[in-house]
Amino acid sequence: MSQTIRVLDSIPAVRAEVSGLKRQGKRIGLVPTMGYLHEAHLSLVTLVKQHCDVVLATIFVNPAQFNDPSDLEKYPRDIPRDLRMLESVGTHGVFIPTPSMMYGPAFESWVELSAMPLRHEGQHRPGHFRGVSTVVSMLFNVTQPDVAIFGEKDFQQLRILERMVDDLKFPIQVLRGPLVREPDGLAMSSRNVRLDAESRKKALSISRGLFEARAAFLGGERRADALRGFVVASLQAEGLSAEYIEVVEEDTLEPKTTVDQNCRILVAVPVGPVRLIDNIALRATAVTA
Repeated sequence: MSQTIRVLDSIPAVRAEVSGLKRQGKRIGLVPTMGYLHEAHLSLVTLVKQHCDVVLATIFVNPAQFNDPSDLEKYPRDIPRDLRMLESVGTHGVFIPTPSMMYGPAFESWVELSAMPLRHEGQHRPGHFRGVSTVVSMLFNVTQPDVAIFGEKDFQQLRILERMVDDLKFPIQVLRGPLVREPDGLAMSSRNVRLDAESRKKALSISRGLFEARAAFLGGERRADALRGFVVASLQAEGLSAEYIEVVEEDTLEPKTTVDQNCRILVAVPVGPVRLIDNIALRATAVTA
């Protein structure tokens, strides 16, 4: 059932709201987003609601995690649409900060992991994960949630934030939201709206290659190079090439040469004007996404 969502546009407003909720004994769930929401975001709200009394979302296109200024400028935005979508799934409130609110002119207190961010996405987007971990730390501090949720589509980001919460002793339960796909297999992303019809068709080769690699794994293939080869071939059939295709151990994100349990293929592919990421779990049982 929908409700009237509370729009919180300042840090004092959020802290006052959170203080009131905690006085009532409410357990608070947090769904951080960059806006231009889709069904995968709403699935995070629905899932976290099972673990708390009220859900707060945030909408903030964080400039600190964009190493390409043009990507920041082109990132889609539609706050009124986002509010309607969040309200439709019973979100209690949403915090919509401005960059100046989060990063003052003298800001210098960055949160950065030493090793996990350096590979894969971090190698191609220098400083990206420093921006992610810093802003999420600030959002945790402002909203004081009991539980927070992050989607598995950005799997490296998820693992970095799980490690950060553990290392810095945040008293927060982190939930994983399963990767959600469009009916044609494309991983849901706010950036998909920037794909034209031809690019959208080409982009389907990403998930198609991942599905083929998973099928080969389930059929007994354990060589990481062979599994990557299925993704490479699928992309090449559409004239695409990946920035990276890595078979990694899920916990550490360390590359694997031979696949055992709890591994995952991570991939990033430029498609027309858009850079897309995707991944798939390699598990003999309970395979998802």
